[in-house]
Amino acid sequence: MNLLSSPATFLPDGALELIRDAALTAEKGRDLAPAVLDLIYREGWFKMLAPRRWGGKTLSLPQVVRLEEGLAYADGSAGWVVTLCSGAGWFAGFIDAFDGLFSDDRLCIAGSGSVGGEAQVVDGGYRVRGSWAYASGIRHATAYTANCRVMRKGVAVAGADGQPLIRPFLFLPGEVIVREDWDAMGLVATGSHGFSVEDALVPAERMFAIDAAAAVDGDPLYQYPFLPLAEATLAANISGMGQHFLDCCADYFERRALPDAVAMLADARAELAGLRGEFYRAVDRSWEERSAESYAAVGRVSHEVAAKVRGWMDKLYPYAGLGAAGYHTGINRVWRDLHTAGQHPVLVFPRS
Repeated sequence: MNLLSSPATFLPDGALELIRDAALTAEKGRDLAPAVLDLIYREGWFKMLAPRRWGGKTLSLPQVVRLEEGLAYADGSAGWVVTLCSGAGWFAGFIDAFDGLFSDDRLCIAGSGSVGGEAQVVDGGYRVRGSWAYASGIRHATAYTANCRVMRKGVAVAGADGQPLIRPFLFLPGEVIVREDWDAMGLVATGSHGFSVEDALVPAERMFAIDAAAAVDGDPLYQYPFLPLAEATLAANISGMGQHFLDCCADYFERRALPDAVAMLADARAELAGLRGEFYRAVDRSWEERSAESYAAVGRVSHEVAAKVRGWMDKLYPYAGLGAAGYHTGINRVWRDLHTAGQHPVLVFPRS
């Protein structure tokens, strides 16, 4: 596969046009359009990281990042929801239960990576309460995940490293209250609302650990570490939106006859193309080598992709003029989507 193919080539025929045509309607409705959701379900994209034994696709990471870049190139909100919800579907590889839940053709797991709850050890499992923000795709969720601090008799349980034990939990729809509080300037149609759980009794088998040693599925996908997987999938979204933004700039700059801006755009395309190739080489290598060095390279280049796309976006956007400030123009939407996606802490803060 040509590393520098347009992100559109990573999508099935007709998907780019369908998603782009629905993007404005989705933003106005603050949710993915029904036609786009139908496409996602038909292609099994919410389940692309879920185990095959439950009807998942269990795609390799190189396949996943290319598809996600293509989706984000079509529309930031569509790419983001698929990325975050399919990423939560990856957790099914670490849970050895709930065949009916995970085999659902419309499986969609929404969740949060923050530690917003406490899970008190009780007979039969855990008594959980908490509140979490930014669960993308939550309106379509059939299940939810969230991190909790494990407690026993009001005292934090220590893990093997002596630090407070943090574990993700799986919640079912009747246990979750959705807050409808997503009002960010970009990624509007992701429906990234917060949610809470109030004093739910959660069985012990719905607590799990995200660690290769804890995987219950034997596919190599579940031996790949979480952090570089998260970095790569989020960077693919930034890259896809960035490529869309450059295309939008080309349209505006040509109409306005701005040769200096066109030259600057050419520089941006050249630098980001080189970085994009480096990104894919790093991801592909890490998938084959499975080494600490290759995982670190994925993290480094993923952060660089996010930083360079943000930098070029802010240099180029003013040259598009006031016409690009229209809230429902494509260039304005992708500019807002990029600035919102760029706030994700995984790609803002360097590795510790």
